[in-house]
Amino acid sequence: MTKIKKLLAGKSRGFGLIEALIAMAILGAISGAFLNSLSTAYKADAIADERTSAESLARSEFEYIKDSRYYEAYGFSYEIPVPPGTAPPWDATHIDLADAYPGYSVEVTGQQLIPATHTPYSGPDMGIQQITVEVYYQDELVLSSSTYKILR
Repeated sequence: MTKIKKLLAGKSRGFGLIEALIAMAILGAISGAFLNSLSTAYKADAIADERTSAESLARSEFEYIKDSRYYEAYGFSYEIPVPPGTAPPWDATHIDLADAYPGYSVEVTGQQLIPATHTPYSGPDMGIQQITVEVYYQDELVLSSSTYKILR
């Protein structure tokens, strides 16, 4: 027991002011770095969620167009949610997004192409269209993707 008292009762008087300030500075720097990394992870998660939702909407719209009849016109365009009177001409019931996508909008355009060169033109339909789907979140473009639809 006396050996322990001698070890504990040495010349040490505890932490001085300088040591305490240095320890607080180190703790503050570590805490700041940790909070910064949490903030960055949160922002990255929000961006990933936004892009995943945009990709899901674009795929849904491509599937919808693939299942729709070929629209023989010089081109078409529609938006979702739909402004009054602008639903796709082949399906007036396709007018709203699911409630799971607040703040999102989709713009779909179809452009006639010349089959041999795949260049856009506005003449009579030659049986191939380039379909472009643009997904916006809070009026900012998040995703733009294109595919083709062929008259079969």
